[in-house]
Amino acid sequence: MIRTPLCDLVGIEYPVFQGGMAHISDGTLAAAVSEAGGLGIISANSGADWLRGQIHIARAKTSGPIGVNVMLMSPAAPDVARVIAEEKVEVVTTGAGNPAEYMPLWLEAGCRVIPVVASAALAKMMERCGACAVIAEGGESGGHIGEAATMPLVPQVADAVSIPVIAAGGIADGRGLAASLMLGAVGVQIGTRFIAANECSVHPHYKALVLKATDTSTIVTGRRLGHAVRSLKTPYSRRYAKAEYTDISDSDLEALGVGSLRKAAVDGNESEGCYLAGQISGMIKKEQSAAEIIHEICTEAEQILKNASVYVK
Repeated sequence: MIRTPLCDLVGIEYPVFQGGMAHISDGTLAAAVSEAGGLGIISANSGADWLRGQIHIARAKTSGPIGVNVMLMSPAAPDVARVIAEEKVEVVTTGAGNPAEYMPLWLEAGCRVIPVVASAALAKMMERCGACAVIAEGGESGGHIGEAATMPLVPQVADAVSIPVIAAGGIADGRGLAASLMLGAVGVQIGTRFIAANECSVHPHYKALVLKATDTSTIVTGRRLGHAVRSLKTPYSRRYAKAEYTDISDSDLEALGVGSLRKAAVDGNESEGCYLAGQISGMIKKEQSAAEIIHEICTEAEQILKNASVYVK
């Protein structure tokens, strides 16, 4: 059995976090992951009232710890932050900003704050702010991405901070978990593979696109506006990518993305929806329960690590 310091830090059986995916990661999916021994994370993108309801749903379905992911650039972030503290959520992960403003509130409520970082410099800043760990996320991941890939990012972050590091980006199976541990991480965060979980309520068309994806099925858009995003290649994402290289104004380009995540995850609208997904989409070939996904990943990683001694003479 694989057990790392991350398990003791947040009270989980397996060192696997389920990523917070906008309009996808709800209380039902988070509860399934936490009940299976990982850490289920609810995305707070849909606002404070929705979040509180999803926390209650998750609490009713599992006695395990749960997490909430906060996009700090969201206008709803202050209200969401208060709900997290009031509900005493065990773990808070953050992205798209500096959580320092909310750290005293969360820490006083007993929350463990684990920001997502895309550089060693940001990881050191988060450690100074009071984070108990960081998630080093490489550009292979779905959604908003940084420049560094997971392979070079994780060891540099691990060398830069004294707090635990969780690897994310381009991880879908036991090989990814085993590799992450060797790079200096104490666990992994996985998003895209959980889109194919039975308990994931995303639109069926979203799941179908992930399941038929190949190794070249993702595209990065948004670099012109300073916030690159990785998604599946669809009529919408191809149209957006083409528009970036025209004389369209930045404001009009920004407008093309408004509501696109919801149109994909909730409506299954391929012509107008942005289907966020990582480069490992081509590795996902079947729907499984969240428990099957976690157990399969950890069993594979354990066997790989046990067999690694054959390379040492």
